Parts: sequence; C-alpha cells; structure tokens
Amino acid sequence: MNTEVMTQTQTETTIAQRNWIALRTIVRREVMRILRIWGQTLVPPAITMTLYFLIFGGLIGSRVGQMGGYTYMQFIVPGLVMMSVIQNSYGNISSSFFGAKFGRHIEEMLVSPMPNWVILGGYVAGAVLRGLMVGAIVLCISLFFTRLHVPHPLVTLTTVILGATIFSLAGFINAALAKKFDDIAIVPTFILTPLTYLGGVFYSVTLLPSWAKAITHANPIFYMVNAFRYGLLGTSDVPLWIAYALMLLFVVVMTWIALYLLKRGSGLRT
Repeated sequence: MNTEVMTQTQTETTIAQRNWIALRTIVRREVMRILRIWGQTLVPPAITMTLYFLIFGGLIGSRVGQMGGYTYMQFIVPGLVMMSVIQNSYGNISSSFFGAKFGRHIEEMLVSPMPNWVILGGYVAGAVLRGLMVGAIVLCISLFFTRLHVPHPLVTLTTVILGATIFSLAGFINAALAKKFDDIAIVPTFILTPLTYLGGVFYSVTLLPSWAKAITHANPIFYMVNAFRYGLLGTSDVPLWIAYALMLLFVVVMTWIALYLLKRGSGLRT
C-alpha cells in the first residue's frame, strides 16, 4: 500500500515538474522574442506615448487646466500607461499565437502531453510581461513631464496585472478564432481602439452628459483606467470594488473560453 502511494506521489511530482518545464519554456520563448525584436516591441509604444505627453499633456493640457483636482498631465498619465499595457498585451499574444498557428507548430503542442492550461498560461504570461515592460517604460517617461506619488502601490500593481491578463486572454481568443492575418487586425482597429479612447483616458466622466455617462459605464476599459488612476493618484470616478469585481469576472470568463477553444481545437488542428 505504501509502495503504491509513493509511486503515485512520484508520478504526480514528475507531471508537475514536466508541466513547470513546459510553462517556463513557453514563457522564456515569448520573452526572448520580445527582447530580440525590442525595436518593434518596446520602442514604438515609448515614442507614441511620448508624443501623447507632449501634445495632449503639454500643449493642450496647459489650456485645459486642472481636472479632478490634478493637473491635466497628471490626470492622463494613468490612462496612457493603461492604454499602452492593454494594446501591447493584446498585440503580443494575438500575433505570436496566430504566428504559431500559421507556422503549424501549435499542433505539436496540442498533441503533446502538455495540458491546455500550460499552453494558455505560457502565452498569457509572455503577453502580460510585455505589457508590464511597456507600462513601466511609459511610466518612467511620464516622470520627465510630471510628478507622481503613487498613494496605493498595491492597487496600481494588481490593476495593471489584471488589465494585462484580460487583454492577453482577449488576444488569445482572437488569434484562436482568426483564419487570416487580417482577422487579428479587425478587433484592435474597430473595437479596442474606440473603447480605449472612450474609456476615460483623456477626460473625467463627470464632464459628460447623462446619456454619455451611461455609455461610458458600459465600457470595461473605463473601470480599468479608473482603478489604475486610483492607484496612481488616489481618485476614481467609480467605486474600486466594482472595478475589481468586473476585472476578475472578465478573467474567469475569458479563461474558460480560451481553454474551451484549445480543448475543441477548432481552427487549430488541420
């Protein structure tokens, strides 16, 4: 009896070690890809956000004045950081996973003993890391234009991780369903970009008429931006618990959808 228990324990340990090695390998490959082409993955968002700081925060912000008790430059920093995290997390995993589909080497992972959650976790972790790297770069750039005190560092960190995770999962689902390269460009262009710009990045919802407030409150990015703004500045247009509840709900639902697509293999296997 003891021998059987020991054998089962050893088997479970071996499986856990194998899964950990597989997860670490996927994450390392994704990170190395990001760093290898850093001129395409890290530099462009830094340049773009610098222009946003110069034009919106510097030139236009000086005419806008204060918003929510802060200078306009301070007000837009959380939104621009979160916008860069969202866009890069989404873009990284959608292009990387669809590239694996296009190159047919995703099939090798699907037929291997590797569990689906390891495949999903590896790609999502790589995308989240890119989002965090870009977000850190943009946050450092913002310090050349304004001062930040970060009153709630834990809220800041958890919000940015949850936001990056949500849009990494969204990018994974998009890549899993896409049949051609054009399909992975439709969502960022026609859905992600409008939601980001209308998610309270450049303005406070208190300035909007009632009908526009109702539409804005239906935008999930609005809650992420405001939760992150609370972490950096200590102010938010929505209760923090609602933002966290919504983000956690999105993580659970989209994880289930992504794992279901992997299990079904539709569009992934020939």
